[in-house]
Amino acid sequence: MNWRMSDNGMTSFLTRLRGDTRGNTLAMMAAFLIPLAALTGSAVDVGRMYLVKVRLQQACDAGALAGRKFMDDSNSTTLDANAVTQARTFFANNFPSGIMGTPAYTNATRPYPFTPTKTADNQVAGTATTRVPMTIMQMFGQSEQPLTVTCEARYDIADTDVMFVLDTTGSMACAAADASCSQAVRTYTRPDGTIGYYTTEKSNSKLSGLRAAVMNFYDTMASNIDPNTHVRYGFVTYTSTVNAGAALLDVSPNSFVTQWNYQSRAITGEEQTGSASDTTYSNDTSAECTARAGRAPGGELTFSTNGLAYYFTRISWTRNNGRSTGGTCVIRAQAVKPVWRYGPVTYNVSQYIATLNTSNTVADPSKITGATARWQGCIEERTTTPGTTTFDIDNLPADLDPDLPATSNNSRWRPMWPEVIYYRATKAGNTYAGNGSSPYGDLWVDQYTRARDSYTNMTPYPNGWAENIESGYVSCGKPVSRLATMTRDQVSAYVNAVDFKAQGGTYHDTGMIWGTRLISPTGLFAADTAAWPGRQAPNRFIVFMTDGAMAPNDSLYGMYGMEKYDGRIGGGNTSDLTDFHNARFVAECAAARSRGITVFVIGFGQALNDELRTCASPGQAFFAGDNAALTSAFQSIAKQVAMLRVSK
Repeated sequence: MNWRMSDNGMTSFLTRLRGDTRGNTLAMMAAFLIPLAALTGSAVDVGRMYLVKVRLQQACDAGALAGRKFMDDSNSTTLDANAVTQARTFFANNFPSGIMGTPAYTNATRPYPFTPTKTADNQVAGTATTRVPMTIMQMFGQSEQPLTVTCEARYDIADTDVMFVLDTTGSMACAAADASCSQAVRTYTRPDGTIGYYTTEKSNSKLSGLRAAVMNFYDTMASNIDPNTHVRYGFVTYTSTVNAGAALLDVSPNSFVTQWNYQSRAITGEEQTGSASDTTYSNDTSAECTARAGRAPGGELTFSTNGLAYYFTRISWTRNNGRSTGGTCVIRAQAVKPVWRYGPVTYNVSQYIATLNTSNTVADPSKITGATARWQGCIEERTTTPGTTTFDIDNLPADLDPDLPATSNNSRWRPMWPEVIYYRATKAGNTYAGNGSSPYGDLWVDQYTRARDSYTNMTPYPNGWAENIESGYVSCGKPVSRLATMTRDQVSAYVNAVDFKAQGGTYHDTGMIWGTRLISPTGLFAADTAAWPGRQAPNRFIVFMTDGAMAPNDSLYGMYGMEKYDGRIGGGNTSDLTDFHNARFVAECAAARSRGITVFVIGFGQALNDELRTCASPGQAFFAGDNAALTSAFQSIAKQVAMLRVSK
């Protein structure tokens, strides 16, 4: 039988077939199975390759760092054998042989997949290679894929400037465990030959711990420094003032005023003392009698060392009977003493400033006994804003602005002149001539003389003593050291010098002001911290260490004169001096940080208060309970500064 489908029948069959979808899913899955398997296998194997590459890169970095650390410094263009061995060891520790199916390796039979090399600038570079076996992708002819990473490491620090700001006040003579201590005050001879005072140290004093910690810092840095790295160090020792005179004159000869007001005294007249005595001379002519009168009242007097002088005046001359020229001459002698006005006195300071670091002296204008003085270098600060605890970091007063040049009397500094400073009975001032041969006011606020005035109604501050050395009412410590490259011997010489002594009271703002000023990249000392030729700007650090909280005293003569009389911080409010000084300290810390300076703060035997924590850069406040802990803190900071890093 012959079957024949008509055209209409074929069309109907195809139409039914098109509409019948039963079994299509299975066919489609079969068709898509191969590309889906390839896609899934690719994702799995790419993920494995990524993990292997990350691990390989870490191992390469570790190997390069180890190679740089152990590399011998030499002129050779190839890496020494020990450095190669250490590099491969560290690589192997981070990328074990055969990890994740990569080819196994041994140093003896199969070469390491890591090759360290020495670069032209004496660093270590490395190349690491391996092959990652495929899993699912093997079905598609991809058995393995090669991986290669490169690395370069530097074991050094960036060019770095470190400014140490160190509390060397009297309490540093005590041990860290002491709540307080009472050490004797002694004299020493400064490097310039003058006499200074200091608090004697206990054998385990905090100052001795500080010396050791600074040296440990230097050694920690030195052990991590690449030969091509530059490091500079500077020092500020602070009490109630800072010895920065020589540093200022070096960079700015006109940085000091020529005249300044001191809380001193000046002679306003004279006062008779004791009884007058008459002396009779015979056979004098009238001219001879007049010549015996050395001075009439009101004229010039030259006082002796006991503060007294005599003037002589002619009382009478009587002609002798029967003689034409001779006669009887009566001369009266009267002892006088100076009458002083105690209060602000303006002195020319140009010649006084010129005595710094010389053997020259100038006459003390507040004395009548021939006393002389020589400037030690400690300063009074320039103009500030008194009576405030709020400062605008972008508009600081002259003394808190680290970058302001000295162009006017408000922005110039003033030399501390303790020999001409006197306590007095009232803030307004007093006129006084003293009792007998002990004129009040020769008892001055200095570090040489301690004597009590017998005139009890004019008792000087504090507590009837002209100066309490033990309490640090005036001090002048070691000169600052500007930023410079220093050898270990030079650093040791600074912290072990004869004038690195414990003395004075605690004023954190004085130290921070000068630490910031000396390291600021845009201030008077910018040349000291400038980038080395052809190199990037250095990293800048202040290491601020103190063993106590702020402790101002309105009767102390320091960087802001004598607050009781001058009112340069509190503006007449002496009850809140601590708050005023703390606000200035915190403002200066902020000024340092705003200039890209990292501030480390260490409280030594003293709990970190809010101001010290606020001063520090984030996470950089440390507490040290004893000398060993201080060394540990300094070492920790040094390691941060000298951090090992991968450069590429």
